[in-house]
Amino acid sequence: MAQNQPMHWQTTRHRIDLATPRVMGIVNLTPDSFSDGGRHAGTRPALAHCEELVAQGAHILDLGAESSRPGTAPVSLEEERARLLPVLREALSLGVPVSVDTYKPALMREVLDLGADIVNDIWALRQPGAREAVAAHPSCGVCLMHMHGEPRTMQRVPMEGDAVPQVLAFLQEQTAALGRLGVDKARVVWDAGIGFGKTVEQNFALLARQHELLAGGHPLLAGWSRKSSLGAVTGLAVHERLAPSVAAALLAVERGARIVRVHDVRETAAALQVWNSTISAVLPAQGRAGRSNP
Repeated sequence: MAQNQPMHWQTTRHRIDLATPRVMGIVNLTPDSFSDGGRHAGTRPALAHCEELVAQGAHILDLGAESSRPGTAPVSLEEERARLLPVLREALSLGVPVSVDTYKPALMREVLDLGADIVNDIWALRQPGAREAVAAHPSCGVCLMHMHGEPRTMQRVPMEGDAVPQVLAFLQEQTAALGRLGVDKARVVWDAGIGFGKTVEQNFALLARQHELLAGGHPLLAGWSRKSSLGAVTGLAVHERLAPSVAAALLAVERGARIVRVHDVRETAAALQVWNSTISAVLPAQGRAGRSNP
């Protein structure tokens, strides 16, 4: 981890240790998810999936009740509430931090009142009242994500130019706005928004030059799982992207990301165990080398 990166993420019920990378398991509560076709829509299937992901090694659960895939239409607050709240109430008892993927301020307030740990907002709290909803809570975590445009049109007209400085400037601006409302830096994590209004080349530039985003002083969450850019370079369909998704997660962690948001928890967690074991073996060796060469 870069020296200037915080070692913890403060959330409602948990102070998440970021000294080792954390796996955020995706729980889609929508019937039109790009990745799983709504297999976990409905309260009982979704809860079973939550339990399965925790058993597989998820450190955080991320519940989403509105699809953000390119071209999708928004759903009403009432529909999102009906999908989300019954699952959230039960998921809060599973012993891990629970994140809610929403951009609606009214729903943010409701889930935080219920005890949700994190608000994960693809709009980076730009909807009117969203910053205030988070700022009114004393300790919830927040993930600010960069998105160019909006879900219905973002891939039709992707951003232009060098994405890395644009993403960094955007996240700094949104974080500063939140800070002016009194939200402590320790509550904020950044997400570069892979696939959200960016070209394939821009997405991979954000991975290759991730260190430039780390210079902003916030832990990074990387969301590469099953993304279309992986399909573009491999030719693989969504359901075939396990290997490239795990590879991208490992590359992100190697380049300093502290949370990876994934569908395939078991496989990603196993890969990170290998990575952690390698890092643990390197550090003592470096220590011995240092002592023998004062």
